[in-house]
Amino acid sequence: MTSNLSRSIQIDQHGGPEQMRLVHIAVGEPGAGEVRIRHHAVGLNFIDVYQRSGLYPMNLPVQLGMEAAGVIEAVGAGVTHLQVGDRAAYASQPPGAYCERRVMPAKCVCKLPDAISFETGAAMMLKGMTAQYLLKRTLPQGGLKAGDFVLFHAAAGGVGLIACQWARALGLQLIGTAGSDAKCALALQNGAAFAINYSSEDFVARVKEITGGKGVKVVYDSVGKDTFDKSLDCLAPFGLMASFGNASGPVAPVAPGILGPKGSIYLTRQTLFTHIATRESTQEIADDLFEAVTSGKVTIHIDQCYPLEEVQQAHRDLEARKTTGCTILTL
Repeated sequence: MTSNLSRSIQIDQHGGPEQMRLVHIAVGEPGAGEVRIRHHAVGLNFIDVYQRSGLYPMNLPVQLGMEAAGVIEAVGAGVTHLQVGDRAAYASQPPGAYCERRVMPAKCVCKLPDAISFETGAAMMLKGMTAQYLLKRTLPQGGLKAGDFVLFHAAAGGVGLIACQWARALGLQLIGTAGSDAKCALALQNGAAFAINYSSEDFVARVKEITGGKGVKVVYDSVGKDTFDKSLDCLAPFGLMASFGNASGPVAPVAPGILGPKGSIYLTRQTLFTHIATRESTQEIADDLFEAVTSGKVTIHIDQCYPLEEVQQAHRDLEARKTTGCTILTL
């Protein structure tokens, strides 16, 4: 077995950004169903914050990070969709992307089209595949068609800016929310039909005004505690509340009985990793994302870039809502 050291970011206990430290991890050969990849860029996501803080408890110590792009260095037995030298990108369990090199399951690693840079690949996989499964697979009763209203919280974030553009391409009228006028302007520039500053406006009243009192067919909510209750009041009868994150904290327990009087509405909690549980579904979602990006329907905005060694500051800025679009770590 060959062994090489890789700079990696690890936590030994849950807590704040200060818990992340740079360590050197020995990286060996891939086993059956695995690949070894050398990263060129790494994506930053809110799930990394949840795992670091303990909101999503992890077995410790653990290396953090869920998405990256780079070049395949070695391929284990049984892996047929990747070869040594392939450009590749992924959003995948288990964590460990905050590093130079790693051995990992090949199932969720996809060949990266030549037309897409490593930086863009690292920035877009988790967020872009999330936008894909939300807009294409997490649908209200009867589905979505051109002209339908949807409400998307955190519309100026990484997932949000991709969703704004993709929704426009699908003909949907996306109502985006964000916490500042500047972020609202960004959402509008990227295809949101309407934008609401929820720090200064009542987004329920605005949604009702925009939709002529009817409400939206679906709410996509990654904010969590701060927006959840009011989001239910934005839905049309039989509408769908799709929760997929907790940026402001976890949602309190919900009594199913409240859903009936609000219009027999539906409630779901989604996660990307259910949608990419198989090689086939991963590739299908990734291919749709690659097509959206290479065709120009969706542009990936990388608005922040930090060296791997400055990951603590990157987390602080993300949690303080100082970021827009996508953030990457460079090696």
